[in-house]
Amino acid sequence: MNIIFHHPLPLDKNAKSASGIRPLRMFTAFESLGYKVDLVTGYSSERKDCIAKVKENIRQGKKYDFVYSESSTMPTMLTEPHHLPSHPFLDWSFFRFCKKKGIPTGLFYRDIYWKFDNYGAGLNRLKKVAAKLAYRFDIWVYKRTLAKLYLPSVKMADYIPEVNFDIIQALPPGHSYPDTYQMKNSGLTPPPLKLFYVGGMSEHYQLHKLFEVVRQLPNIELTVCTRLDEWNNVSRSYPSLTPNIKMVHESADGMEKLLRESDIAVLFVKPHEYWEFAAPVKLYEYIGHRKPIIASEKTLAGHFVEDNGLGWTIPYEEEALKALLNQLLLNPQEVDSVRHNLVEIAPKHSWLARANRVAEELRS
Repeated sequence: MNIIFHHPLPLDKNAKSASGIRPLRMFTAFESLGYKVDLVTGYSSERKDCIAKVKENIRQGKKYDFVYSESSTMPTMLTEPHHLPSHPFLDWSFFRFCKKKGIPTGLFYRDIYWKFDNYGAGLNRLKKVAAKLAYRFDIWVYKRTLAKLYLPSVKMADYIPEVNFDIIQALPPGHSYPDTYQMKNSGLTPPPLKLFYVGGMSEHYQLHKLFEVVRQLPNIELTVCTRLDEWNNVSRSYPSLTPNIKMVHESADGMEKLLRESDIAVLFVKPHEYWEFAAPVKLYEYIGHRKPIIASEKTLAGHFVEDNGLGWTIPYEEEALKALLNQLLLNPQEVDSVRHNLVEIAPKHSWLARANRVAEELRS
C-alpha cells in the first residue's frame, strides 16, 4: 500500500502550533496503518525534487493508492520563507498530474480567516490583495483537482461556495492517546474541583466570564495554560487573579501533566462567528485525556459536547456557569458519569481513526 503525503512546508517534529502539529500527526498515523508514504513536503525546491521522484516511480510502474495533503495557513504559493511565489504553479501541476493518472487526492483545508473583514490587519494593502488572490487561486485548484476536500467542520463549507459540496467532508483534529489510556484521577474527587484550560488568549479566545465566576467560588481551582506573551497582551483586560486562579506557560509534557491532574476541561469562551465552525485541537486533546468538558452554547465545540455527552454546554453567562459549578460541587457523580462515557468515545477521535477514515474514503 503506497501513498503520497503532500504539505507545502517542511514537517516539523518540534512544532508547537496546531498548523505544524497536525501534518506530522497525520503522516505518523498513515505510517502506523501500514502505508508506505512518499513525501512531497518542504519548500518549493524540495517539493519539486520530491515530485520528480514520484513521477519517476510511476514511470517505473509503482502504484499509489491516493494522495493526502495538508494545506498551510498561508496560500500555497506563498509558503516560501520570503513569501514570494517562486514556483506558483508547482502544486497545481502536481495535483493535476495525479488526477490524470487516476490517483485520487484528498486535501485538508485549515484556514478561512482571509474571508473575514479583519483579515490582514497590519498588512499593507498591496500584500493583502496579493494574499487574497493567492488564496482564491488555491480554491480554484481544489475545485478542479480534488476527490475530497476535508474541512475542520462541514459548517466551514458555507464560506467556500465555489467548491462542489459533494466532495466536502469534515475531518476535525484528533488526539494521540491510546485506547488503553489510563486516567490518573478516575473515581470521585473531593473539592476543590479542578478546572483546566489550554490554548490562546486573544479576541478569538475570550475567557473573562470564566475568570469572574471562579473568583467567586473558593472551592473551584482554575489553571490556565497559555503562552506568556499572549497573557501579557491581554492581562489588563482580565480581573486581578485570586489564589484559586493559576496562570502557567507549560507545553508538551508539562501541559499534559496539568491536564491529567484536572477534573474538568474548559472551552467556556465567548462565542463569535469563528467559533461557529472552528474545531479546536484542544477539544480533542481533552477527549483523548478523557476529561469532561464545559463548553459555550452557539459554538461548534458546544454542539459537539452536547451531542456526544462529553460534558455540559451552557450559555456564555456568568450565572449559568456559576449554577453549573455549584451543581457539580454538590453532585460530583455527574463528573464521573461523563468521564466513563469518554472512555467509550475517545478511541473514535484519535489521529489513527482520522487517517483510517481518509484511507477508506479515498480508496473507495
